[in-house]
Amino acid sequence: MLSDSIDRLPPQIKKQVIEYIEFLGRKHGICAKREPFRFAWAGGLSHLKDQFTAVELQHQAARWR
Repeated sequence: MLSDSIDRLPPQIKKQVIEYIEFLGRKHGICAKREPFRFAWAGGLSHLKDQFTAVELQHQAARWR
């Protein structure tokens, strides 16, 4: 069975298989229900607000990408 074959894969390859299946679903309009976008990250750098300006943090975030 297909699910047994997927279960035997190493974790990294299993992740790639799942991502590819999701890609195919989106490409052909057969998407699973998507969760609404959450802003859980908002304020994640607030502890740095006294050390850096918002612009400095934006520049650092761009370098990290």
